[in-house]
This record gives sequence, C-alpha cells and structure tokens, in this order.
Amino acid sequence: MERLAIEPLTAEAFRPFGDLIDVLGPPDRLINAGLCGRHHDLARLSFDAEGRAGISLFEAEARALPYSLDLLERHPLGSQAFLPLDGVPFLVCVAEDHAGKPMNLRAFLTRPGQGVNLLRNTWHGVLAPIGAPGRYAVVDRIGPGTNLEEYPLAPAVLVEAP
Repeated sequence: MERLAIEPLTAEAFRPFGDLIDVLGPPDRLINAGLCGRHHDLARLSFDAEGRAGISLFEAEARALPYSLDLLERHPLGSQAFLPLDGVPFLVCVAEDHAGKPMNLRAFLTRPGQGVNLLRNTWHGVLAPIGAPGRYAVVDRIGPGTNLEEYPLAPAVLVEAP
C-alpha cells in the first residue's frame, strides 16, 4: 500500500488546489464602529453561469490516523469551501489532474478553526474530521448539471502523520 505523509498546511503550499481560510495577522478592515475586524475576501469562489452559491451544513463522522484514502472526487462546475463549526481539525487530501486522472497526491491537516476552499476541478478526498465528529458550513454550487466526478483508489493510500 502506498503511504502519504501529511504536510504542514500553509497558504502557499495549498494555493494550487485552493485557498486556506484562516485568521492570519490583524484584520484587513475594522467595521461596526471599530468593534469587529474583517478578514476580507479569503477564498476564490467560482461557479458556472447556471449555478449559484449555496450554504449547506455537513455532519461528518470522526476518522483516525493513519487514514485509508480510497476515494477522490472533484466538482467541475464550482468551487467548494469547508468552514468548521466545531473547531475539529480535518484531513484535506488533494491531487493534481493529469488527463482526467488524479496524480501526485498530497495531504494536509487543518488546525482547529482553519477552513479551506477547493478550486473547481480539484481532486480531493471526502470530508474527514480527525479525532472527533465535526460540523461544517460548506459553500458550494447549487444548480443543474453534473457537478460530481468520483475516482476510486485501488489500492487505497495510507495517509500518516509525518
């Protein structure tokens, strides 16, 4: 079985696949009479012309490391952002696309409170909170058309802590 080590999640390392959504440094703007800091425009949301942005709530069962990654998926018609509501870290597995097939897998683990936005057509693993169940607000495309492609991995890849 192939093994994949988890990398540190940084905005730079994740940029080819999407955006790290995190409070890094001071807010960009102060609003509400200076009582609220706004960290502005943290994700490159993108939807096709027939879709619109929607917000859904996901409840995901806990997973553990090492994790057996056996399925990747992607969404060709829209980006998909995951925002943790419970602060539960989650595993983010992504891959480059080569002629419609995922290649060069990478794995990241969020810190409590971090979210990610996956760009359109980015191969990624399913939502996998580590150590406890997790609830997530998900901003993604709502609309007609097929916006899900799945790619089973056989054999599975074992994702491990570094």
